[in-house]
Amino acid sequence: MTVEYERRGPVAVVTMNRPEYRNAQNSAMTYALDAAFARAVDDPEVKVIVLAGAGKHFSAGHDIGTPERDVDVSFDRKAVLWWDHVGAEGGDQRFARESEVYLGMCRRWREIPKPTIASVQGACIAGALMLAWVCDMIVASDDAFFADPVVRMGIPGVEYFAHPWVLGPRAAKEVLFTGERFTAQQAKEWGMLNRVVPRADLETETMALAEKIAVMPRMGLALAKKAVNQAEDLMGLRSGMDSVFGLHHFAHAHNAEVSGGDSLGGQDARSMRDANRTS
Repeated sequence: MTVEYERRGPVAVVTMNRPEYRNAQNSAMTYALDAAFARAVDDPEVKVIVLAGAGKHFSAGHDIGTPERDVDVSFDRKAVLWWDHVGAEGGDQRFARESEVYLGMCRRWREIPKPTIASVQGACIAGALMLAWVCDMIVASDDAFFADPVVRMGIPGVEYFAHPWVLGPRAAKEVLFTGERFTAQQAKEWGMLNRVVPRADLETETMALAEKIAVMPRMGLALAKKAVNQAEDLMGLRSGMDSVFGLHHFAHAHNAEVSGGDSLGGQDARSMRDANRTS
């Protein structure tokens, strides 16, 4: 199973389970995550949801190269009312798929009416930032590291472009312009993380926080979450994200024109990782 679900009292633990690929997110995982979150929302005994990753790493981001990459597979769409990407071509295909499985799903998950906590260890790269950022709180191990290196592809950032709101404008520019990894301690300083804990204590500390939140009334939590999300949107989060999604797809189209049809500009996960090691 690409995603595991477990209920521990009032806390639902949703775990990405592709450790052999550092929990790279294919579409099968996207829809399995959505089903797990829906299950937690529908369970009246669940008060808080924890998102975790099995193995050494939280997630290496979007699946752009494993044997189980399923970019040409249709799924029962949940996030946007748009036609299926399968059978479409060029920018039509990319826009349809990414509107659904990346931007649309992340926005759907941000609106989950129960508090969500990301429990992050090891790598949290590119598309994995999106998974963590849609959660209300993030607890990270002291060995966690983060990056959005997609500017190496000529792309201005991942699809769920929350960088200026999560990191602040200057830190967002540093992260994007350099593509370099940043540590949990740096992320905490920038305000991206709630807590940084020893790796051995990550699960215990995350669960303790979840259980503390779980004693609060469900409706109060839901309304408090909606209040903060609405305030973020009034500060431009949603409209800003819409505008940058257009730039994201312009970059894909430009790459396809100048790189022989390769919308990623000749880059893959390995080449970007290696560039970070030598830069």
